Amino acid sequence: MRKPFLSLCLSVLSAALIGSAAAETLTVGLDADPPRLDPALSSALVDRQVMNQIYDKLVDLDQNLKIVPMLATSWKITNGGLTYTFKLRGGVKFQDGTPLNADAVKYTLDRNMTLEGSVRKGELKSVKDVKVIDPLTVQITLSQPYGPLLAVLSDRAGMIVSPTAVKKAGADFQNAPVGSGPFSFTSRKRQDNITLSANKSYWGGAPKIDKLVYRPFPDGDVRYANLLSGAIQVMTPIDPKDVSKLSQNAKFKVLNYPGLGFQGIWFNVTRPPFNNKAFRQAVGATIDRQALAKSIFYDTVEPAAGPFPQGTPAYSSAIKVSRPDLNLAKQKLGGKPLSFTLLTTPGTVTTQTAQLYQAMFAQAGINAKIEQVEFGTLLDRADKRDFDALMLGWSGRPDPDGNIFDFFTTGGSNNQAGYSNKTVDALLAKARAQTSMSARVATYNVALGKILDDAPYTFVYFQRNLVGAAAGVTGLKPIPDGILRFSDVDLK
Repeated sequence: MRKPFLSLCLSVLSAALIGSAAAETLTVGLDADPPRLDPALSSALVDRQVMNQIYDKLVDLDQNLKIVPMLATSWKITNGGLTYTFKLRGGVKFQDGTPLNADAVKYTLDRNMTLEGSVRKGELKSVKDVKVIDPLTVQITLSQPYGPLLAVLSDRAGMIVSPTAVKKAGADFQNAPVGSGPFSFTSRKRQDNITLSANKSYWGGAPKIDKLVYRPFPDGDVRYANLLSGAIQVMTPIDPKDVSKLSQNAKFKVLNYPGLGFQGIWFNVTRPPFNNKAFRQAVGATIDRQALAKSIFYDTVEPAAGPFPQGTPAYSSAIKVSRPDLNLAKQKLGGKPLSFTLLTTPGTVTTQTAQLYQAMFAQAGINAKIEQVEFGTLLDRADKRDFDALMLGWSGRPDPDGNIFDFFTTGGSNNQAGYSNKTVDALLAKARAQTSMSARVATYNVALGKILDDAPYTFVYFQRNLVGAAAGVTGLKPIPDGILRFSDVDLK
């Protein structure tokens, strides 16, 4: 009798341990596999979802978009806005056990500004020098006033990397990332999962969950099914068609809150057919933004007139949403045929959106072929300008500079079109140096007039942040940048 009883006890204990382990692991469903986990090289929102757990930043954002301390406990701005002096939090260590100090901050910022392929160069273009004052004090000197600096440092440019780990990993650092955040990188299997472990010695206190697993599900229906089945406990984003029914399910909760970004279509202006400005204008004139918002997005998005959503600092009612005008589109074509390939990624919503675009273009006699590739491949082809047109948006930044400068200045790190207009360059540089937001808005409006006419990009809609979670998930905060922070999240 003892052996069966012992076996039963062991079985119960084993089940309890498995249940306990499951409760300590939170799995998040993403819409793509994060391409690059190196803050200097990253250009995708989905990267940021993971990197915000691995790396701490100099400063962070709260739910009201206010800049708040993180690694920097305080800062002073002097010398007419040219000098920023940051006091760092003491006793912080990277996940490899090395100290996070002023030397590490200088190393990171210098790397962001000099590393080949760094997407941070444009964001830090105004930085003249980074100096170590003492082990916990670092000073940034600018070549000219740059109002967006603190906002920039609340994102990837302010994510501090371990110099020791970078030197050890070299070009492979993006596959072996080391920061000082609440979770440490454990492993990844491309197109399957990224696994992080709780940083038990985290300066902000050990996370409540032991493991954080990210899994990519490009198809929104598959992502949704995994949430309903319990295979994942959080999904971002929810497809718009599923928001209402998930909101009515007591086993789940929905976070639905405004975002900072925009979505639309890039045109490659460096080669035919879209080195022809009239062709770009023709395509843009066919798009019915209201119809798209209603039929594909169930009114969870807002039609876009430019890069600044309503409610953000640089929004201007003077920039009007374009309405479809097929006569104008045909006039711009001038009787010439236009055929091109529209590059996009897999997924229910992206596929439906591409197909609706295709139908809208066809009304003006424009023939578009849809090509779908994995998200990382799309980004690579965008960087190489190996496309005619592509569907790609931006998650948005708290300062308006982050939604426009790198996209439309000559050589900008996010200028996928290869667009160049010296007047626009000068206007966007001027806006960076202006301290009054009303003055900046006036400058942006002039620049946008020229950008919208040149049409290297067609702004289509502003997205909201749509997050689904199991009812037992607590501690998720709706921060407008759309990045989920898991340091205080629990699963009950």
